[in-house]
Amino acid sequence: QVQLVESGGGLVQAGGSLRLSCAASGTIFSIGVMGWYRQGPGRQRELVATITSGRSTNYADSVKGRFTISRDNAKNTVYLQMSSLKPEDTGDYYCTALVLGHYYWGQGTQVTVSS
Repeated sequence: QVQLVESGGGLVQAGGSLRLSCAASGTIFSIGVMGWYRQGPGRQRELVATITSGRSTNYADSVKGRFTISRDNAKNTVYLQMSSLKPEDTGDYYCTALVLGHYYWGQGTQVTVSS
């Protein structure tokens, strides 16, 4: 089994920055694509960013140019560097990873951006 644990969430003022981390542990032979989803209050869950094992990335239009996703394969960890944060970025952020044909999810970390 695979476990994902997110960290790095918190409260930040608009215009500030945060870096989220998601570490995978357990029975891992290889991790394919990893990504971040988020869901704000009263909002639909949305895909924020993804990164493949080859470091190919994709971003939602709403975060493009402000967020950067990266990964450290040696540590089985994916990161989300968030800059120029806006109140609209507030929400619960969830990490996901594809391992041996199965998607695993973390329990989430809260990000709150004040105006």
